[in-house]
Amino acid sequence: MATNMRTKGRITFWNEEKGFGFITPIAGGKQVFVHIKAFSNRNRRPEVNQVVTYALSSDKQGRPCAAKATLAGDRLPQEKNQMHGSLSLIGAAFFVVIVGVAVAASKMPPLILAIYMAASLLTFITYAIDKSAAKNGSWRTPESTLHLLSLAGGWPGAIVAQQKLRHKSKKQSFRSMFWVTVFLNCGAFVWLLTPTGAAALQALIASVV
Repeated sequence: MATNMRTKGRITFWNEEKGFGFITPIAGGKQVFVHIKAFSNRNRRPEVNQVVTYALSSDKQGRPCAAKATLAGDRLPQEKNQMHGSLSLIGAAFFVVIVGVAVAASKMPPLILAIYMAASLLTFITYAIDKSAAKNGSWRTPESTLHLLSLAGGWPGAIVAQQKLRHKSKKQSFRSMFWVTVFLNCGAFVWLLTPTGAAALQALIASVV
């Protein structure tokens, strides 16, 4: 079981053919066994004298070994996800600000901002309900429903839910389709800013009202 404490060392032996080697802690101490599977980035191959950061763990026989190893310059997958998640949150907030500015400048009716806010709140609640259902093993919300809510303008709320609730943030197929809905919605918003889109929106609002 790996500890949370990270240790920095240097690879002093590496067998590329068998995919294992030994790390010598920079602070001193006994060498630690490391297998290629312990490295988070498989695209880079370890070499002798490379600096590596790792968590101390033990194998099935109780012998010390390295886990969650990263070569100098690499980040742990969790750190990458946190960075991407932060950028997503910033992007969602920036988009809402743009919508607000468009409304303030009379480029967009206030109804559009209200729709985005309401859809985002509804989407966040739906994500929360779905996560609770996943934990309890009860009926799940279809992924198509989540995507439809995002497409309808709830994607900022979806991003907040994905990052804060840690729900639907790892499944690659879902993530790919989610970003398709985001781009389609943003494209529709940009179209509404054009004379043709604005005229169509005004006609739609007039017909409903």
